[in-house]
Amino acid sequence: MTGVEILGWLGFGLLITAWVPQTWDTIKAGRTDMNMIFILLYVTSSLLLTIYSVLTVDYVFITLNALLTFGSGINLFYKIKPRKADG
Repeated sequence: MTGVEILGWLGFGLLITAWVPQTWDTIKAGRTDMNMIFILLYVTSSLLLTIYSVLTVDYVFITLNALLTFGSGINLFYKIKPRKADG
């Protein structure tokens, strides 16, 4: 693994680490207060970047963007179909 690849994987780890708490909070709450336009743009852009990364065979960005698409997809799901509050 080259120094450039290590740099890429470090950036990957930091970005995923930043997204995990938000996604976990969304799952626990069953809803999100995130802006719908932001979520739609994020899902779409990360999906397109995943496709681009596959076509250019960039493993750091394939993995990163696939996980970000999945995480933002969770936020989109709970934005569209929030869980009913107990009580």
